[in-house]
Amino acid sequence: MNFNSVSNTPYNSFYNDNPYRQYGYAQMPEIAYQPVYNQPYQYMQEPPSQENPAKTLGLALFLQGISSGLERVSNWFATKLSAAKEFASHADVEKVANSMVTKNKLDVNVAYINENNKHLYSSIYGLGNALDPVAKGQNAFFVDKLKLAVAPESKPSLILHELGHAVNAKKGFTKLLQNTRRFAPFAPMALLFANRLSPNKQNGEKTFIERNAGLLGFAAFIPTIIEEGIASLRGIKAAKKVLNNPKNLNILKKNYAFALATYILSGVALGVASKQTILAEADK
Repeated sequence: MNFNSVSNTPYNSFYNDNPYRQYGYAQMPEIAYQPVYNQPYQYMQEPPSQENPAKTLGLALFLQGISSGLERVSNWFATKLSAAKEFASHADVEKVANSMVTKNKLDVNVAYINENNKHLYSSIYGLGNALDPVAKGQNAFFVDKLKLAVAPESKPSLILHELGHAVNAKKGFTKLLQNTRRFAPFAPMALLFANRLSPNKQNGEKTFIERNAGLLGFAAFIPTIIEEGIASLRGIKAAKKVLNNPKNLNILKKNYAFALATYILSGVALGVASKQTILAEADK
């Protein structure tokens, strides 16, 4: 048999003339007929069931119940804090506060508010009625722009926490944590708009935001919780160093724990509000 006779066939001509042959790639010529393979039979799958309206309503009522419960618990912690006894005398608290101001070189005016001086400080700093709850022993705060830290005359130990905020305002990381506070309340609306921009749901599946709205809302408040905790730790550390009274220091720690608990509950409440917002949108 003359094997050279096959060299003129279309395939061998294509193969021998193919420039890719040296690399081991020989392209097959086009075939006029190719077998057709039918797709294997696939069992039809039922589409996922849609949300049950009763289930959605039940979840909404459940979240509303949690929200109301959180408010009650938060008020309970606030009441316990207001009624708690002080860990040291007013003079000792002032000693610790002055130490914090001096050591950290704080440019802060410290004021202990009561019913007699609240109007004076309100007029000087333009605070309106903001000092009313402070005079009643229900609040304390620090305003960086005003360089002012206030606490109730009846509960002076709260000033140490506020001076902790003043120290945080001078540090890069904790200052950043403070700045996130103003954006946290907008978490529900931010998640709502982000969810609207998410790809369309396929087969009734929930988006990432719909599945995790509660956690994402709570996460938005975590920087505030951390910054509040750091402020309290600074006050406790200063009191320990200046007064060195471990027994009374436990009272201060307990009081600050009550205060921190209200912030943790606020974070949970923000998570619940975020979930409610997304749930209401999905139910439309």
